[in-house]
Amino acid sequence: MGDDKVPYRLFELPKNGNKNGLYYQGMPTSTDVTYKQYSNFLNFMNKYNTVNNEGVFEFRNGKKPEEYIKFFIELFTKKDDLVLDFFMGSATTQAVAMKINRRFIGIEQMDYINTISVPRLQKVIEGEQGGISKDVNWQGGGSFVYAELFEKNTGFIKDILNAETIDDLKKVYSIMLEVGDLDFRADLSKIDWTMSFKDNQKLLIKIIDKNQLYFNYSEIDDNEVSEWLTDEEIAFNKNFYEDLEG
Repeated sequence: MGDDKVPYRLFELPKNGNKNGLYYQGMPTSTDVTYKQYSNFLNFMNKYNTVNNEGVFEFRNGKKPEEYIKFFIELFTKKDDLVLDFFMGSATTQAVAMKINRRFIGIEQMDYINTISVPRLQKVIEGEQGGISKDVNWQGGGSFVYAELFEKNTGFIKDILNAETIDDLKKVYSIMLEVGDLDFRADLSKIDWTMSFKDNQKLLIKIIDKNQLYFNYSEIDDNEVSEWLTDEEIAFNKNFYEDLEG
């Protein structure tokens, strides 16, 4: 099963009053060096049973207990380290990172980032007392920067999906021909408005260049792009990427 060549593992459940059980394995055959030990068998069952009460906002079947995340963040990082979570979800990782003095980057592609993830972090800054707050004497404070990718072809996909009639699709297609980025392999002769609404919907999405769903930072100085941005947004982007430009 492992480097110790033992074909089995032994587990011991937590004893009364303890959270952690034990997991036994032999000495690896590849080394005789012993490092700091840590628990291999963790019991967060009670925390998982009440996790929906954490973080103020409900996120059914998607949350992890703050204490569980804290265990791993403290295991692998130290104060002021940067924690990256590219499936942000309900922002448990970011909430814990803020409470135990870690910097963080959170990435989320779903729309609930505006209704769950960001509002949760705002509550953390205000000093919410759920999760690990009392254990770490959390009093609030901190900050974070929230930004979204600037949509390009993504807007067309949304318009296509929200269309209700063939005429709606025709209007979207007309704008796509003017300013959209189409797949260079697209055969526009296959557009046939006599086909069903669903077939045309699928076809219009298919001909969109998926590599151009969002604007790249390199396009920020193009007049056709910058005219859609406020001076504040342009300044923010340049400040964000200034180290790369230098």
